[in-house]
Amino acid sequence: MYNQICCNIGTVTVIPEKTGTVMPSCNIVTHKYTYDTTEQMAKELIRFEHISKSFENTDVLKDLTLSIHENEFLTLLGPSGCGKTTTLRILGGFVAPDKGKVFFNDEDITDLPPNKRPLNTVFQKYALFTHMNVAENIAFGLKIKGKSSREIKEKIEYSLKLVGLEGFETRSPASLSGGQQQRIAIARAIVNEPRVLLLDEPLGALDLKLRQGMQYELRRLKEELGITFVYVTHDQEEALTMSDTVVVMNQGIIQQIGTPEDIYNEPQNAFVADFIGDSNLLDGIMIRDCLVSLGGLEMPCVDTGFGCNTPVDVVIRPEDVELDANGKGQTHGTVTSIMFKGVHWEMHVESDIGITFLVQTTEHFPVGSTVGISVDPYNIQIMHKPSSEDAQVFDQNEAPAGESYEP
Repeated sequence: MYNQICCNIGTVTVIPEKTGTVMPSCNIVTHKYTYDTTEQMAKELIRFEHISKSFENTDVLKDLTLSIHENEFLTLLGPSGCGKTTTLRILGGFVAPDKGKVFFNDEDITDLPPNKRPLNTVFQKYALFTHMNVAENIAFGLKIKGKSSREIKEKIEYSLKLVGLEGFETRSPASLSGGQQQRIAIARAIVNEPRVLLLDEPLGALDLKLRQGMQYELRRLKEELGITFVYVTHDQEEALTMSDTVVVMNQGIIQQIGTPEDIYNEPQNAFVADFIGDSNLLDGIMIRDCLVSLGGLEMPCVDTGFGCNTPVDVVIRPEDVELDANGKGQTHGTVTSIMFKGVHWEMHVESDIGITFLVQTTEHFPVGSTVGISVDPYNIQIMHKPSSEDAQVFDQNEAPAGESYEP
């Protein structure tokens, strides 16, 4: 892993590629800059400008600025109370911001009521009408719009086909499973042909198998319908599986915006590293460029620009810690616990440098065994330590030079 630099020149994105080899002295790390013409930036569809919102003297959103692009699957991800649902409700028109504006296609919709906005919402509890059958639930919005009976019938059949529930028109919501009710709620939303579909933790009430199946269904619908999805969840797996863009939030502030791969492999601060997946989040000393000390052990890395003898946060993913049964490695350790996770073994290894590593590997090492421990330089992520407790909440207005918060 290394600190990437991405910048925009007009409509051309400049992206560095790793093409060099890190020498033992780490004096040279070469990068080749190429023009990425495979992905064109989609048109900006939605823009939040300096949105703030508080409830009972508690700041829920703090000067939030965010762009959402056409046909994008964007996920707002974060722990409970981070402001993600409030952001969605402001976009839907259900909550008014205290400050700031919301734009749709460059039109100010901040004060526009929900029924006038070109979007629909799917809630966690689905909100199906229990006294209506499936067809009547789906037709509800169309009837309000004054659509003809023929058009309503065609749209009901089409939407049910999209969600894989053909022939369910006369069924009552009470007779459906949780997954089927969720699909009906989606059919009711998409039948109105919204430009944007808002989804507020819609899979939260489903069991694991249904939830995983619906993740693929939602992604398929997004591609087939060609509409923009704005999805809210606290589940990292959902965010990484379905999204084009992930927005990580904490305490009302955007911590990081990027692709699922960027968010996982290149976390910008300790919160993101700890919240997304499992991590070894360690205290280190950046001795000089490309060399960090962990517990007194000097380890090569590929990060630069942190100065000399600087305290830093070091992130190493559990799957990137390499163990060797013959003791070969940068240091040694003893396996203190092991648990089978289905696709890998998860274990704790107490090292000679006083650090207990969380390790995930497909190899089995019995408890009590002595192993060699090593980490590839590219798998060591270096981050600045926050200068104060307040700085632990990353301010999107203080992004490092060259990084953009409009994906």
